[in-house]
Amino acid sequence: MGDEVAGTGFTREDRQRYREKVRQDLDVFERMLRTHAFPAEKRLTGMEIELNLVGADMQPAMKNASILKAIADPDYQTELGQYNIELNVPPRALPGDAPRKLEEELRASLNEAERRARELDVRICAIGILPTLMPEHFDADWMSANNRYQALNESIVNARGEDIFIDIQGMTGERLATYADTIAPESACTSVQLHLQVEPMQFADYWNAAQAVAGLQLAMGANSPYFYGRRLWAETRVELFAQATDTRAIELKNQGVRPRVWFGERWITSIFDLFEENVRYFPALLPECSEEDPVAVLEDGGAPALPELRLHNGTIYRWNRPIYDVVGGEPHLRVENRVLPAGPSIVDTLANSAFYFGLMDRLTADERPVWTRMSFAAAYANFTECARRGIEAEVYWPGYGTVTAVELVQRHLVPLAYDGLAHRGVAHDVAARYLGIIEERCRREVNGASWQVACVEELERKGADRRTALAGLLERYLEHMGDNAPVHTW
Repeated sequence: MGDEVAGTGFTREDRQRYREKVRQDLDVFERMLRTHAFPAEKRLTGMEIELNLVGADMQPAMKNASILKAIADPDYQTELGQYNIELNVPPRALPGDAPRKLEEELRASLNEAERRARELDVRICAIGILPTLMPEHFDADWMSANNRYQALNESIVNARGEDIFIDIQGMTGERLATYADTIAPESACTSVQLHLQVEPMQFADYWNAAQAVAGLQLAMGANSPYFYGRRLWAETRVELFAQATDTRAIELKNQGVRPRVWFGERWITSIFDLFEENVRYFPALLPECSEEDPVAVLEDGGAPALPELRLHNGTIYRWNRPIYDVVGGEPHLRVENRVLPAGPSIVDTLANSAFYFGLMDRLTADERPVWTRMSFAAAYANFTECARRGIEAEVYWPGYGTVTAVELVQRHLVPLAYDGLAHRGVAHDVAARYLGIIEERCRREVNGASWQVACVEELERKGADRRTALAGLLERYLEHMGDNAPVHTW
């Protein structure tokens, strides 16, 4: 959910002091990178899964405080909307059958959380956008009781100076055009975030590789075709998140001011490039200062927390975000991959993560990396195309030209992912379990988004109106999700 803040109102003096502290943190971070003040690579991976809460009527259940109290597990935390919670998965290495054990742990954890939620007449759903969510659900108290969320809401709306306009044109003619006076639509966007710990000298390669494959992740994993009752993009979450957190009035957009939700604009040579961009281009949303003196901590041989730099970074929503953190007194760096939607099932989530982690290993080892043979604009075009069309997308890839996403994944990327997982020590049968799911999605041209659309079309052909069909979709979805069946078999 991001770091908590103490207050919701900030003065001009707060903002000035915060800017100075952020710049000081950036200088210290640069020193740390130069002096290699990081321990040896541990090759750990981590995961966060954002979840939705629904009632027996398949409508959003604004009950996360009571559900978290009932679950009573610190791995589950609050999220922006009262109908959202988040499951944080402790970091681990991948060798052997670790992914299969993780699947079992996640299933057991979610089953227990679901059991306790049902005692309060609530179901837990992992899906990119809850299809039954409608504008009226935000008429009452919808935001979680958390200073960070209230402060973010006030800062974004105040920075914009006017209501937020959400305007998304669907791929089949349906369109959503509506205004919001809060960031409530952002809460609809629930994701799976994949973390990969890397050494400073490797960070740029891993980030560039993650940017290059972000579109292909969406083609395989899109799971958000409906919002406010409209069929929009295969992964509507991408465009909705961008618009719902946009602090720019139209005049600033016309001037080319960067958005807070940002794919980026260039390949990088160091993690410092990204943090320096954060400081150069983005004003503070949560200008809360700590008492840390990062220079003194570093010169005393410690690892400074750099809280202002980290807090600022947490309000800039890159699809692949750089992370600096300190755990057990040791600093480390991570690439946080924020591309994927939640769901459909846990085994699908593990398949998406295996595909990503395997690719990262091989693409960063290539003598002629893909990002040296591909323009950044082409990577962004792939990302947008796959968000819009999902499994039906066509993409550009060096050596293949323009090709369907399913052909590229089947012929080139899945074999690379197998090699990458083998290099990381993952057992072949475990890799085959998860990458086989990616292969079957390609063969059948089915992912979460395409399944949702087919289900709604079937129910509408039988006479259901759109809202009834979306509720019926969610009932079927929860049944399959509970069975942990991969979506291509639904």
